[in-house]
Amino acid sequence: MGEEKKVIVFALGTEEYGVEVEKVRTIERMQPMTRVPKAPVFIKGVINLRGVVIPIIDLRSRFGLEEQANSDATRIIIVSAGDFEVGLIVDSANDVIDLDTDNIDNPPEIVGGIKAKYLDGIARVGEQRLLVLLNLEQVLNRDELQQLERIEE
Repeated sequence: MGEEKKVIVFALGTEEYGVEVEKVRTIERMQPMTRVPKAPVFIKGVINLRGVVIPIIDLRSRFGLEEQANSDATRIIIVSAGDFEVGLIVDSANDVIDLDTDNIDNPPEIVGGIKAKYLDGIARVGEQRLLVLLNLEQVLNRDELQQLERIEE
């Protein structure tokens, strides 16, 4: 057996995704956002969370998936990306699971329309369940990180 890796499981449509627990700061309910002029279309705005301004990214929009109305299950997952925090809008945040790193495969070129560069791997969970692991550094590329840093100033 390989190492254990704890991940937060969340959903976009019918697909399940995971992000490492160490990179997650908090999971919040949806809240009002302030739009930011000239921001990329997938940046929905910023929120003030306990005195910290946090840019919010709609993962559906980022991945080119069909937009969907927010529901009671919609959540904002606050993650650390480099040296600042960013929020990711997801359809729901389900649970925390332990993954055996031996059960994580390299991602194929495209999964559910999402390019492999955004993915860290595909984890096999049990017999029937697959979990797509996100590569947060690629979800936000360097130019976008610099744009977000300017938003926070």
